[in-house]
Amino acid sequence: MTRPNHRTEPGGTYFVTTNTWQRRAVFRKPEWADILERKVFGHRKKGEYLVHRYVIMPDHLHVILTPGCSTTLERAAQLIKGGSSDDIGRAFQRHLPIWQPGFTQHLIRDGAAYESHIRYIDANAVKKGLAEPPETYQFCSAEVSARPVSDGFKG
Repeated sequence: MTRPNHRTEPGGTYFVTTNTWQRRAVFRKPEWADILERKVFGHRKKGEYLVHRYVIMPDHLHVILTPGCSTTLERAAQLIKGGSSDDIGRAFQRHLPIWQPGFTQHLIRDGAAYESHIRYIDANAVKKGLAEPPETYQFCSAEVSARPVSDGFKG
């Protein structure tokens, strides 16, 4: 079975979801979720992509990101998924699959869609019973958002 190609628009902002292998709750372990979070922001610091919002759930990741000028959406996902898998393997001497192959993406076309996806990300941990309110969930960007959600959209 071949993986679908992901069409991307230069400068586009995307809502990306990727699941863990067999939907295992590997990121219920805070140490593993912390590694994933550091990987997401490590590549952001290098200018590979912009991160607008994210939530690390026990069995999946949602992130709104804009790939950098020299980074494809596929490359951004590879940096996050492959990098976190490698780091977890080294840190915990565990060499098992962390991620399901592939990811889903949705191009965010306007400010209303951006706000809708931000609300979805912020509510995810609450909906799954992991936090109330969303600002109290450790592995989510909700707690750092004091400005209007549309300020971060670069459509």
